[in-house]
Amino acid sequence: MSQELTTSIDDVLKVSGSSNPQSVGSIMARAINAGQLPKMRAIGASAVNQAVKAAAIARGFVAPRGIDLSFVIGFDDIVGENGETISAISLKPQIK
Repeated sequence: MSQELTTSIDDVLKVSGSSNPQSVGSIMARAINAGQLPKMRAIGASAVNQAVKAAAIARGFVAPRGIDLSFVIGFDDIVGENGETISAISLKPQIK
């Protein structure tokens, strides 16, 4: 891929259990086509489920353009409203 892809700390798609994976996948694909690499962040089992579906959908959207999209899965620590630390799953996109 010839264009430079960038990401910043603000490029986070927050996925919830009620998120539509088709919509999140489309947003991810459009961002990648625009040269950005936003990561997805999910808290809870149902949110992680929706994020994984969105990752598969985004991969399908960008594949016809010759983009081999994969994701590195990890943990993020988030500070909750009352100061407690919450673990979130993050899916960071990678282009091969």
